[in-house]
This record gives sequence, structure tokens and C-alpha cells, in this order.
Amino acid sequence: MSDIRWAWAEIDLDAIAHNVGVLRERVAPAAVWAVVKADGYGHGAFDVARTAIAAGAEGLCVALVQEGIELRRAGIDAPILVLTEQPIDAAPHIVAHRLTPTVYRRPFLDALVAEGPVGLPVHLMVDTGMQRVGVHPHSAAAVAASIAQRAPALRLAGVYTHFAVADEDHPDSVDFTDGQLAKLGRVLEQLPAVPLVHAANSAAALARPDARLSMVRAGIAIYGVSPGPGVDHLCDDLRPAMEVKARISFVKQVRSGSRISYGLRHRFDRDTTVATIPIGYADGVPRRLHAVGGAVLIGGRRCPIVGAVTMDQLMVDCGDHDVRVGDDVTLIGSQNAPDGSTIRIGAEEWAALLDTIGYEIVCGISSRVPRVPRRSIDH
Repeated sequence: MSDIRWAWAEIDLDAIAHNVGVLRERVAPAAVWAVVKADGYGHGAFDVARTAIAAGAEGLCVALVQEGIELRRAGIDAPILVLTEQPIDAAPHIVAHRLTPTVYRRPFLDALVAEGPVGLPVHLMVDTGMQRVGVHPHSAAAVAASIAQRAPALRLAGVYTHFAVADEDHPDSVDFTDGQLAKLGRVLEQLPAVPLVHAANSAAALARPDARLSMVRAGIAIYGVSPGPGVDHLCDDLRPAMEVKARISFVKQVRSGSRISYGLRHRFDRDTTVATIPIGYADGVPRRLHAVGGAVLIGGRRCPIVGAVTMDQLMVDCGDHDVRVGDDVTLIGSQNAPDGSTIRIGAEEWAALLDTIGYEIVCGISSRVPRVPRRSIDH
């Protein structure tokens, strides 16, 4: 595809496998379930799912029934948990494709039973403080009893919650996460034994041994991206799996004092060489990246983005370096510098510049950018 379009994303499947292995070792004896929603956080759900299962992940998590169906149709047979309760009209598809639904409302339980399943595993989600979705802790035992009353159609296979601030390390955040765990513990005291109890996302899986319970839901960490600055120091063993690359499509000389791109917001203070790169905000490169210090790598050197990123293209200042049409460009990833060292721009760098999180960066690389799965030995 890089011959058809000079912009693509390389997905290192060996890095995915490596990261799953790191997490399995870190959280043992808890199991690892790989979160592959949002097309595997932009990495390609099928390839990531297949790789993660082969590396020892015991199950998968998705956000939408459609995502689970796509994996089933692609031949994935592992357990697939659908995070959050789905529309009632989704019940037939959940049962038909052997998906494990999240539940917290009785009408949804009734819709599942109406489809005639036998022993359909369900996971009860408890809202311990995220205040997004889930049953209130005071009502959890009653909903669990409702599930038991709907046997043998349904069986309670899991109980879980979701942390709000596990990626932060200041005392208030630690206290809040402690409180969420305590609330979940009190709920569990009111329930019969449940096969799976889970709370830890990637951040908690790395930072909170007490939150690992019987399984962890590992999302961003299996892609080699830090869940947040509060746990950066725990991510050294992880390997980033996505590199976004392109090739120079045009080179020109510009004069000192001239301006560039929409709004003419950037003025050159010297004569220089400018390269055009055929990737833009429609591909997931934020339009304002130029204004916050964004750069790309060309020839092992950082070249700053100049002028507003446009829908399909962006421009970079190459100074007096010799660059040519067709030269490789790395937007996210690494290159060898002229001195032999490795220079890298990570998703975390973009996130810090743009005051967001690495999740948004990798998920934001659009479907216009072809994904090229590879193994680490390929380069």
C-alpha cells in the first residue's frame, strides 16, 4: 500500500506479543484479557486479537457488539467481553455470536433470556466512582439475584468495575482508587463466589498489585503506549507497536520572510528547504500540531512542522539538509540518527504537546492510513 499512497502505519505484531508477555508476567497469577476495541486502538483488531491470544491472553474485550461480531466472523473463538451494556435490540446478536455481555439493568437481562440461551455468561458492572455506567453498589446484590433467577439461561460469570484515576499518582488519586476497590470488595461480600472479578485497566495492572484480582483488562499497554505520566516509569519494558510513516512528495526552497499554509501563520526567518508530506488532519495528524512544537523525523533528524497541518498534507522545515522526493519520513516511531543513536517521536510526545493522552493519538490515526502488519525482524 505504500506504493499506492505515500503514508502508512506499520504495526509490529511482535511488539504486541512481547507486551502481552510482559503484562502476563507482571500480573500473574491474574489472567490478561486484551482490549481490542476501536479497531485495536487503531492497530487492527483482528491482527492484534490473534497475536494477543497466541501470546497468552485468555480473552478479549470490545466496546461494541459490532466489534465482537467482526472478530467472530474473522475466526476468533476466544471469549469476548462486550464492555458496557448494549441496546436491547443487540441481544439476538450477542447470543448468536457467543459474546459475553456486560449487564446492569433488568430489561436487558430479559432481552437476553428471550433469545433462548443456555448458560450465557454475563458480567455485572458496578459503578464504584467513575459515574459513567454500571449498577450502584447498593443495588448490585439485587441485580445479581435477578441474574440467578434467570438461570439456566444466564449465569453470573464476572463482576467488575472501572477505575477513574488509576493512571495518576498523586495522593488524592491513590485514595480514590483505594475507595473504589473497597466498594467493590463490599459488593463481593454480598454475592456468591464469582469466577472472574476484575477492576484493573492498564494503569492499575502496572501500578496496583492489589487491583489485579482474577484478571486485568489490558488496553493501551499491550500497544506499548504509557497509560499516563503517573505510570510512565513502569512502562520501560513495553515496546510501541505503531509507527506512522510517509514519504516526501515535494521539495522547494523558500525565502526568509515568506509565509506558509492556511492563515499564513508561520513566517520563515531564513532561507530554507521545505518538504511537503502527504498526510494531514484527515489522517489523524492534529491540525494545530505545528503550533505546539510538532516535528517529524527525516534522515534521523527532527524537522519542525511549519504552518497549519492541512487536511491531506503538511509541510516541514528541513533547513540545509539534502532531502528529496521519496525520502522516508517518520511521524510516530524511530529512526537512526547520523551519530548512530536512535531518535524517537512517540505517541506520548504528541499527547504531551496537545494536552491529551496517548490513547487519543493512536486511536485517531484514521482508516485512510493503510495498516501494514509486520514482525520486528522485518526491519
